[in-house]
Amino acid sequence: MELGFFTQPVHPLGRDYAETLAEDRSIFILADQLGFSEALIGEHLADRIENVPNSLIFLASLVDATKTMKLGTGVLNLPFSHPVVVATNVAMLDVMLRGRLLLGVGAGIGRSDAEALGLLDEDRNAMFDEAIEHVLALWKSEAPYRLSGKYWNITTERSLWPEMGLGSMVRPYQSPHPPILGASGDAGSKRVASFGRQGWHLLSSDTIPANRLAQQWENYTAGCAEGGHDANRDQWRVVRSIFVCEDEKKAESYGKTDPQSPYRQHFEHLLTKFRRGHALAGVKNDPNMPDDDVTLDYFVNTCIITGGVEKVVEEILALHDAAGPFGTLTYAGKNWTDPTLSRRSMELMAEEVMPAVNAAIGKSRR
Repeated sequence: MELGFFTQPVHPLGRDYAETLAEDRSIFILADQLGFSEALIGEHLADRIENVPNSLIFLASLVDATKTMKLGTGVLNLPFSHPVVVATNVAMLDVMLRGRLLLGVGAGIGRSDAEALGLLDEDRNAMFDEAIEHVLALWKSEAPYRLSGKYWNITTERSLWPEMGLGSMVRPYQSPHPPILGASGDAGSKRVASFGRQGWHLLSSDTIPANRLAQQWENYTAGCAEGGHDANRDQWRVVRSIFVCEDEKKAESYGKTDPQSPYRQHFEHLLTKFRRGHALAGVKNDPNMPDDDVTLDYFVNTCIITGGVEKVVEEILALHDAAGPFGTLTYAGKNWTDPTLSRRSMELMAEEVMPAVNAAIGKSRR
């Protein structure tokens, strides 16, 4: 099992913006130094808490600062940009990274983002479907392009000048394109099956209870079968919020119970958004669970793993048993309220937890 990293990111209101950007960059650089296999970052245009508006620009700042791990968008919100801009910008970054790019894509669930762009009442799922179709077509077709749709029409027929290089677009370093990741926070979502039909890889959110991850994988594999693709568990990424600390009491406090815990604050932020958006179904360990039972304590205790090395190893192995094998455990980043504790948790994950987890999995298979 590989160890990956993902952050939305989430920072408390009032923190200096330049400081949070520098902090997030330093975390990515640390992950690379510790041997994490990949690191993903999200994006929102109109959100002061989840405050990275362009994941591609953020990742471009790390081209030379990271050496081995892959960098990915988690996710690139396709309805909010023209497909030509997406296709060319992604291709350029993939070339700069010499093929270290992962392309996580989504329909853009941020309502403020959509309203700011005049898209609040549009069918963003339909826009997403058209956008990714155009992007993929641009990467595999030759100029002049002839793409038409409801939302975007793309051509360079009138301006094509091959001798001057005009009218043709750059392509990714990876052939035919970077691996595409479909992210989902709902085990029962129909979109998960569509990821499988397209042959994309599955990225499961840390808000999904462990006992429902197997259901999400079943939905994904059904889509893979429909599309004629193999469902490869080695390409399945499962995101979990984890805090490791040698001091068990500190682990419980910083990871779950203290009102100033960045983990607790993170999930309070998410729960508030989910409740207002009537989107609690995805976080329930039982679909019939009443909404009123989805409290902050329930959310925290269901979705956060905390403890010393041995306890965290046990919980990850239990997660592995509940979900079935998966290829990458993706460590979910939080605000570094206490930089020493947060850094140490990542070190313990890479240097002690994951070797023990993989040893136990190997022993079980033998």
